[in-house]
Amino acid sequence: MPDFRILTLRSMVLMASLLAGCQPAPRLMPVPAVFASGELSPFATARAEEKSNRVSVFYATNRLPVGPRGARVHTILPGMSLYVGHAAVRIGPMEQTWDDLYRVSVTPSRTTRPRLQLESLEELAVVREDEGTGGLQPDTRRFLAAIDAALATSRNKDLTIYVHGSNSTVELASAQAAQFRHFTGGSAVVLAFIWPSAGSGLRYFTDVRNARASVPVFARLYELLAAHTAAEHINVLAYSAGAQIVSPGLAALHRPSRRGRPQSPLRLGEVYLAAPDIALRTFIAELPQYLDATRRVTVSANLDDAALGLSKWLHGGSRLGNPDPSELSEAESHWLIDAAARLSFDLINVKPEAIPGMPRRSHAFWYDHPWVSSDVLLKFLFHIPPDARGLNQSRTGQGFPYWTFPSDYPQRVVAIKRRLLREVATGPGEAPSVESAQPTAD
Repeated sequence: MPDFRILTLRSMVLMASLLAGCQPAPRLMPVPAVFASGELSPFATARAEEKSNRVSVFYATNRLPVGPRGARVHTILPGMSLYVGHAAVRIGPMEQTWDDLYRVSVTPSRTTRPRLQLESLEELAVVREDEGTGGLQPDTRRFLAAIDAALATSRNKDLTIYVHGSNSTVELASAQAAQFRHFTGGSAVVLAFIWPSAGSGLRYFTDVRNARASVPVFARLYELLAAHTAAEHINVLAYSAGAQIVSPGLAALHRPSRRGRPQSPLRLGEVYLAAPDIALRTFIAELPQYLDATRRVTVSANLDDAALGLSKWLHGGSRLGNPDPSELSEAESHWLIDAAARLSFDLINVKPEAIPGMPRRSHAFWYDHPWVSSDVLLKFLFHIPPDARGLNQSRTGQGFPYWTFPSDYPQRVVAIKRRLLREVATGPGEAPSVESAQPTAD
């Protein structure tokens, strides 16, 4: 007779290891494929002050803190106030030179990736739950002015919000946001929304509860940024369980109950849900509420995703990043096919068998594989659809359109980038390139 205590322990260890897909060691991600040939550099026009191994991003967190400003310890308890400011992340050791960091940032090697270390959080303001109804506090205005100052010195006038996954920490969330900004050559203005994940795979359902509690806080943050910054668009990149915050948060901002009170244009830009850990049917119910307000909504999915396979078992239903279409009604299926065929919704099937070097059960592919990270960068910096980014379209037997990476993707993406650079150089009003963007000064 089996020892069920041993089986339970083994199940818990397996759960922790699989859900840890959201919390890899904080090392700089591999060089995106668009830069791996050495022909193109993300840092070609970086200013002298940007040539450093320290990257600054904005942050906003609803983790309840302990201690005074300047010495905060952010707990895993969710609150309704937002603590906002700058996060400073160092890439590599303190003595790392720019020349060394440059080489590792344009060399496709997985063996020498430097660690990312959160050096400091500089809190600029505490945004209370009721703030905005009676005006903004001076500290909040200074924080928003700092974002506008960063946008003013950037060729890319969008603000990108990064929302991390489960089993995360303040340090990891800041590092992931910082490495995204690093590989835009410093041209992207990035804000990390750091919700209270417990930072442990064994506390997954604590994360689920805290994600749910963070939805109205995220929606309020988005509304604040839309109303009081000069961002042309506000993009959202959500990883894994971050989709449990972003999708319902965006839906809440576009519900009829919100109408009828003074509003500012939400200017919703690109939305990218990477390996989203949200129920498929929940997403299908929420997407119609905000799809028309976005430039494009993109979902990237690995149908062999181990973490989402386990999440399906835990929740009793498939996840968006590992979907089971048989769960949908005929009406839901028809609507989704129509959204993918005619509207601004894209599903990318990230097939491990078609992407060299990608682990079959990968959950972290958006930043851990050079092809996928390249596609993410092109989407956010250029606002172009999948075909213009070099992807191929296919259809399921039921007629659902989806996108895949072709075998010659590395060659395609370099040719696409060359063309985009020419368009930026010769055509006024084009979207900014990585090389031609002026770095931010946040």
